[in-house]
Amino acid sequence: MRKLRIFLLIATCAVIYGCPFESTVPLAASPAEPVDTSLFGYWYGIVKDGSDFFGIEALEIDKQPDNDSIYSIIRYGKAIKGDIILPDTSYFTGYVSYIGGQRFMNVEGTVLITSYNRKKGTVVEAHKVFYLSNILRSNDTLSVKTITEQFSPSRQRFTSPAMLKEEVKSLLQSKENIYDDIYSMSYRKIEKPKPLKGF
Repeated sequence: MRKLRIFLLIATCAVIYGCPFESTVPLAASPAEPVDTSLFGYWYGIVKDGSDFFGIEALEIDKQPDNDSIYSIIRYGKAIKGDIILPDTSYFTGYVSYIGGQRFMNVEGTVLITSYNRKKGTVVEAHKVFYLSNILRSNDTLSVKTITEQFSPSRQRFTSPAMLKEEVKSLLQSKENIYDDIYSMSYRKIEKPKPLKGF
């Protein structure tokens, strides 16, 4: 009985907190929209999940060199749990596409998957993934709503951008909530902090 309770607790946490959707395909096959310079800069936000965990997060957005349609995105994170501070910096590229007048950022990243093979030992494989977020900028505020991994009731595997875009479009038209509350937040544009000088 105790094992069943623990299993139900874990299952409930997974349902409540969810995860961002990691897609093997973007919403648009390739970048077509020019970069929006109003998105450039340093954006600061605070993540809170209701427990003693909270994180400080910032996004630095710029244009990818040699491409007028791709953004360079650096995510600076700092998770705080009790007395432990965990710094976390991630590097992404991204490009914008639209669904029914709503702007989405196709954020491209790499996930490393480690496995063990009896012949080769530990094997590390890099897989390209896309995170998909609805973005809305108003003055010095950037709202980012990330699509949740459980957004699609059909649980189908998306094999093309057109297939994924059609599913998202259909769910948006049906007024379904496809976003993950934990991974959705607002950022304020601030001047980038200067690095601390050494002693």
